[in-house]
Amino acid sequence: MNNTPTLDWTEDGRPVTARWRSEAGVTPPRRVEVVDDTVTADEAYQLACGGTALLYRGDYQNARQLMQAMARRVDRPPHRPRRKPAAKDAPAPSPADAFHKHRMAQAQRARILGMVLIPLDADYGIPLRRAPEVREACTEAWGAPDANASVASLREILGLIGAHEWRKKGVAIPALGASIHPWYGVFSPVRGEYLQLIDQAPLPATSLAFDVGTGTGVIAALLARRGVQQVIGTDRDARALACARENMTRLGYDRSVKIVDADLFPEGKAPLIVCNPPWLPAKANAPIEHAIYDPDSQMLKGFLNGLAAHLSPGGEGWLVMSDLAEHLGLRTRETLLSWIHGAGLVVQARHDVRANHPKAADANDPLHAARRAEVTSLWRLGVRPA
Repeated sequence: MNNTPTLDWTEDGRPVTARWRSEAGVTPPRRVEVVDDTVTADEAYQLACGGTALLYRGDYQNARQLMQAMARRVDRPPHRPRRKPAAKDAPAPSPADAFHKHRMAQAQRARILGMVLIPLDADYGIPLRRAPEVREACTEAWGAPDANASVASLREILGLIGAHEWRKKGVAIPALGASIHPWYGVFSPVRGEYLQLIDQAPLPATSLAFDVGTGTGVIAALLARRGVQQVIGTDRDARALACARENMTRLGYDRSVKIVDADLFPEGKAPLIVCNPPWLPAKANAPIEHAIYDPDSQMLKGFLNGLAAHLSPGGEGWLVMSDLAEHLGLRTRETLLSWIHGAGLVVQARHDVRANHPKAADANDPLHAARRAEVTSLWRLGVRPA
């Protein structure tokens, strides 16, 4: 049985069906209206808000401009209902409330802007005027063409193009003295402060290390550069595994770094086990967000609960994590410490660094107060003596 999702619409008086592509697993829109360069941003915005997708048949660059105009309407709605002034004794919204409101706004924004659709030929060509060449980018993300025409949101196409450029150019990693090349769907190591911590913390041993949840392989590569003779990086995502292996070959670490498909830990024990789990206990809105959001802190707790059984005697587990969740009221420091203690572990040392990403200095960011206070830590954990 073929479970490939399809999009159905009527065009020129006849029914049309095409393959529906959505990395985030968004279901195909039920209502589709074919539009061209004559549609206005206000019309498009109203249709999208009402659940009608717009299949673009005009100029590709005009479609981009249309989506940008819609984004301005999402971010700054032209008509706001007048609100009653809050009571003087009304409590201020909690950081957690602000976070959840922000996430809901992000999801709503993505839904509305995702209603601008772009057709793709069977070979991934875009049959619109002034359309870019996206065949290589689509093949990297979706695999070889399957001889079927398809439709995707313009946001998805722009994401493919951006990921393709990052994969070609790479992301410079000062601690590595080289670049990491992320694949589409694999989180890019744009936060340098946690890599700084890993580069500077004293190594308990240089014989073997595990990198749990390797992603692009950047931590495994950094450990190899620091002189760890054998590093085993693990992941469950097929793209991440292929991406990490390619990066190790590109950097010349393919003999000292082995990338394996494993749920958290590989077999055996090691004197050093490193994990940089998702930092925020919340639901991801898209697959790539699983590197940031982890419902109920499942990966964090899984790492802590399995660490003692995989550490060699006298070994260390390095937990690399931001405290943003604490500032947002999503998890307390006491809770984290209780998980560490409950897993039979003890904190041997902790190394901290302030966040230095652009959002930490953006006063207009809805979560600015929490981001400004954010600290990233490398927790050096050992097995608690019996």
